[in-house]
Amino acid sequence: MMMWPNFFMQEEDRWRGAASRRRACGQQGVRMTPEREGKIKLALLLATVGVTLAVLAVGTEFWVELNTYKANDSAICDAAHLGLWKVCTKRLWQADVPAGRDTCGPAELPGEANCTYFKFFTTGQNAHIFQRTTKKEVNLAAAVIAVMGLAVMSLGYLCVIMVLSKGAEFLLRVGAICFGLSGLLLLVSLEVFRHSVRALLERVSREPPPAPALAYEYSWSLNCGVAAGLVLMLGGGCFLLLTLPPWPWGALCPKRGHRGT
Repeated sequence: MMMWPNFFMQEEDRWRGAASRRRACGQQGVRMTPEREGKIKLALLLATVGVTLAVLAVGTEFWVELNTYKANDSAICDAAHLGLWKVCTKRLWQADVPAGRDTCGPAELPGEANCTYFKFFTTGQNAHIFQRTTKKEVNLAAAVIAVMGLAVMSLGYLCVIMVLSKGAEFLLRVGAICFGLSGLLLLVSLEVFRHSVRALLERVSREPPPAPALAYEYSWSLNCGVAAGLVLMLGGGCFLLLTLPPWPWGALCPKRGHRGT
């Protein structure tokens, strides 16, 4: 009668030993090699540059500068610069403006500034800049798309951190898609903002005083946004390449020792 308990105990010990061996083999299978970890960290460094540029672009208000033309009978001139969230109008001294420039500016010159946040995020009111009215639907669309891009970018960054810290390599493809999509959303936001600038210049008020003639130029915040979108898409492409199987590259670039054998 004692042989049956011994038999079951032996079978249980055998089952536990096999389970522990399978667990050990599985842990060895998911362990990342130092070479692959280094490649992922390099791609993450590239994506970090894009993340920094994207946050800098979305958080600043130097997307476009609106400049009035200099008048000969006045010692001051007006300029403005705006982004996704607020607009700043400036009154500059014409003596500070470069001599070869016909318009007021650039916006970085010192002067009396008045910055206000756009009210179409809270009360739904349009902003009035130099007797011109914004088209709030287009401005709202640009801001919402930019925020969506930042959210997807944060998700991609979190996925790559999980890959490096927890070894969850299946998240690398998700991170690649998130980074590429965030770069695309940021570029779309820039294009929508360009349409909002054109709409602003066309919506001239007919009420006195007459609207001054304006010249506009895109500034460094928008340049940072363009660079961020391209770098994020490039980083997403690098992560996506790291998820592909190695055999296509091995067939294109065979090792030297393989030919000798």
